[in-house]
Amino acid sequence: MNIFRHFETRIEAALNALVAEGTLPSGLDFSRIAVEPPRDASHGDLSTNAAMVLSKPAGMNPRALAEKLVEKLKSEAAVTEVTIAGPGFINLRLTSEIWLGGILDVLAAGAAYGASTLGAGKNVNVEYVSANPTGPMHVGHVRGAVFGDALANLLEKVGYRVCREYYINDAGGQIEVLARSAFMRYREALGETITIPEGLYPGDYLVPVGVALAKTHGDKLLKAPDTEWLPVVRDTTMAMMMDLIRGDLAVLGIVHEVFFSERTLHQNGAVEAVLKLLDEKGLIYTGVLERPKGDASEDWEERPQTLFRSTQFGDDQDRALKKSDGSWTYFAPDIAYHYDKFQRGFTTLIDVWGADHSGYIKRVKAAVAAITDNQAEIDVKVCQMVRLFRDGEPFRMSKRAGDFITLRDVVDEVGKDAVRFMMLTRKNDASLDFDFAKVMEQSRDNPVFYVQYAHARICSVLRNAAEQGIDIAEASLAKADLSLLKDEAELALVKQMGAFPRAIEQAAQAHEPHRIAFALNDLAASFHGLWNKGKDEPGLRFILADNRDVTIARLTLIRAAALVLSAGLGVLGVKPAEEMR
Repeated sequence: MNIFRHFETRIEAALNALVAEGTLPSGLDFSRIAVEPPRDASHGDLSTNAAMVLSKPAGMNPRALAEKLVEKLKSEAAVTEVTIAGPGFINLRLTSEIWLGGILDVLAAGAAYGASTLGAGKNVNVEYVSANPTGPMHVGHVRGAVFGDALANLLEKVGYRVCREYYINDAGGQIEVLARSAFMRYREALGETITIPEGLYPGDYLVPVGVALAKTHGDKLLKAPDTEWLPVVRDTTMAMMMDLIRGDLAVLGIVHEVFFSERTLHQNGAVEAVLKLLDEKGLIYTGVLERPKGDASEDWEERPQTLFRSTQFGDDQDRALKKSDGSWTYFAPDIAYHYDKFQRGFTTLIDVWGADHSGYIKRVKAAVAAITDNQAEIDVKVCQMVRLFRDGEPFRMSKRAGDFITLRDVVDEVGKDAVRFMMLTRKNDASLDFDFAKVMEQSRDNPVFYVQYAHARICSVLRNAAEQGIDIAEASLAKADLSLLKDEAELALVKQMGAFPRAIEQAAQAHEPHRIAFALNDLAASFHGLWNKGKDEPGLRFILADNRDVTIARLTLIRAAALVLSAGLGVLGVKPAEEMR
């Protein structure tokens, strides 16, 4: 049970009773009512703003409304105390029994604990990574990849139907550059000594492409004009690069359901079609843009362009759809791509971008609003850069991929689970420092270790109990007398577990998976606190030779904690550790 959600319904029932009595007017909007932990835990277990948000529409003083509501809530069986704080916040203290009952909910749900029907089966498209397919994934892609994948997991956890999508930027000039770079490696594979010209991709990752081309075509392409060999080399290179990228992502445990090619938008006329649609809506015109702010170059000149009226939808200025040479801007196919998502049935779109694209957000939001008549909404999540350190010093590895650090370099050094967890220890729009030494450090300051160690410690206790002949099957644990759990540290751990379903829903609604990493850290802290207390007070140890009933109750408690840790780590895409060296 989600205790916070449960008490939202109980508070609404109390308010409806006040409406029925004539104390409150009918038609009040309860959507802004929140039930959450109080900022100061000494004030109680739950806090609600109900009286504060309803006082104005109800035409009552907030404290007076709070007093009326308190009288109703006092009769709730699970409530031991209701108090009013400040101008009208209501704090509730609950019986330990309702919290302890949550342990059985955890045992019953297992790894599914925290799941809900919040999403009601609604389709959501999460597009993430979408790196230019010009080489292996590098460290700059890792954060967005992990964030997008964890967000997709989180949305699925609360009942959304999620499509994980990767947009292949295979129609720009960089693809021709890639093909010409691969052609150099093809010549090399045929025995030539080559020097990679400035402007081409120098990485050794293109060597296998050259070998594959030589094996398939022999020297035939050398004798062909550009117009003949370029498409052949481009298609082979693109296919091999996407295989490389899929492999890189798999190292992080990431699999996309859809890989969408930008080139198809140009080939099937989708760009022209969506621009025609906008034109029919009166949203395209020929005009002249103002000089960009801060652009003092002498090369800039006023010229008529095909423009989209994005300012009608909240953008700072109208946006160009065609370049001076008549070709499409990058924005034109992006509009067509998002319209394609809408046509596929997605009215909730989430794009995960790098920090260098943040200036592009307003125009894309404007385009989505325009082409869907505001029927679809888009949330663009920007992931700030990751700065690499070793022992506190900026760190740079020189690898064969070229002048960047690959995703595999990082995963090979510290492991998939450590990379994924660390990438979610800060909010996505805050920069993140990744210190290789710190990630491997076994200390409280390393959040990966701290959470995993909590799970491993619990597994160790349960193994020890089984070796002593104690039945730790979950059917047996479910019969434990949980009323024997009375210590403050035990109840603190129980309450942390009870707060987990709320953390899942809050994180899903905000599109912020880092909140789950924070919740797991808090849960681990509660467990470690109980462990340490047992070291100081033998009567609080998990296994008591002379008190089997208390032992079973405590083993049930920590088994539930392990399941919650496992459920949260599952959302992050991290495998819980059962042993740690």
